Parts: sequence; structure tokens; C-alpha cells
Amino acid sequence: MESIVRCRKCGKQMKSARVDDYKIKLSCACGFSEYRTAPSASKAINPHFSRESLLPVTFDDSGRFFFELQRADRERKEIITLEEISMLASSDYNLDEVLKAVVEKTAKRLGVDICSIYLWDGEFLVLRATYGLAQEAVGKAKLKIGEGITGSAVKEHKPLLVADISQDPRYRYFPETKEEQFKIKTMYSYPIFSGKDPFGVLNAQTIVAREFKEDEIYFISVITNLVLGAVKMRKRL
Repeated sequence: MESIVRCRKCGKQMKSARVDDYKIKLSCACGFSEYRTAPSASKAINPHFSRESLLPVTFDDSGRFFFELQRADRERKEIITLEEISMLASSDYNLDEVLKAVVEKTAKRLGVDICSIYLWDGEFLVLRATYGLAQEAVGKAKLKIGEGITGSAVKEHKPLLVADISQDPRYRYFPETKEEQFKIKTMYSYPIFSGKDPFGVLNAQTIVAREFKEDEIYFISVITNLVLGAVKMRKRL
């Protein structure tokens, strides 16, 4: 039985098609596609090739083989987390409970120290949930569009990755969040839009320099879509 693979962009089940002896193409109805290494057991064996030629990355001195295994495991766990958050988003839990669970699950899956969600109330981007910062800052920390790195991400309509916030004059510090105890280094702000209208921001922060891999960025983009859906659903109700 083939395992179900879900899209890292929208969460739907993907279709697979073999490209060659070593690759499988996964495609989703949303348009997203990616390639993965075919399982060893299903590879066509050519008797004229040695085992080493069939599995060249096994002996790659750069460690690429181990990286691919780690990436596959990370992506599998990301999909599980997305399924959990998707169920929360469509549940009858109140919005505050959902957002609190989202930032906690996102932070733990990405391995970041802090994860926060700001929502636009028509005047300010208001901190609505955080994992890592002081909980008493929820509802109090506010930014205007264009203010801080968070507000700048919304103003510029694009995610912002700041490797060292101490070197970025846009960074805004809120005493109530008690951020000083973390000495935050890297910050990634992903803006959320409903069409062209600002909706909020998801922030991921670390106390050491951090790069975000392509699949992690897709993971964050799907999370923000789930947050958007969760809020809209509760507004309709």
C-alpha cells in the first residue's frame, strides 16, 4: 500500500508518477509539485550496474545521503503537524485557543525559540498569540503597518528574514514581551493577506543565527493560510 503524501503548500493529497529509476514526481491539484527519491525497494535493478552505482549518495563524503534522510523525516513531521493544525483550525475551539496551539506546534516543529501571531484589527497589528514571549504581552503589543520588522513585512507585501536584528534599525522592542531575556538574533516575518487586504503576520525568532530551508518556508506559508481560514470561519459564525 502506498503512503499518502500531502502537499506542503495546501495540504491536499498529492499524486505520484515515476520519472525514472531514481525519481518520483509528486503533483498537487493546486499546481505545486516536487521530486523525491524513489524507495530503494522499488528501483529497477540493472544487472550491469554495481550496488555503488545504483546508490551513489550512500558513499558521498559530503554527507548528502544523511541530509536527504533528515530532510525526509523533517518533511514527514511537518505534514503531521499541518494535519493537526488543520483539524484545530476547523474545530469548535475558540480562536485564542487555536492560535495558542498553532504558535506552540509551529515553534516546536521548526525548532525556533519564539513564534508569534499578530492580527490586523483595522488600525494596529496586535499580538494575539505567542510561544516563548511573555503571555501578558498578548493583546498589548501593537504595531502599525510599516512599524518594526513585523509591520515592514506587511508594508512590503513580502516575508522578511533578518539574520541579526541588532543590526536592523527597523526592529521594535516591547518591554512587556520580556524579549531581553532571549537576546534574539534571527527573525523571520511572514505577512498574511486576504486578497490585497492585510490580515496579520507570523513571526519566528531564534537566539542563534538561523537559515530557513525551502520546505520550512513552505511549511510556514501553509500555516498562515490555515490561520487565515480559522479566523475567517469564526467571523462567519
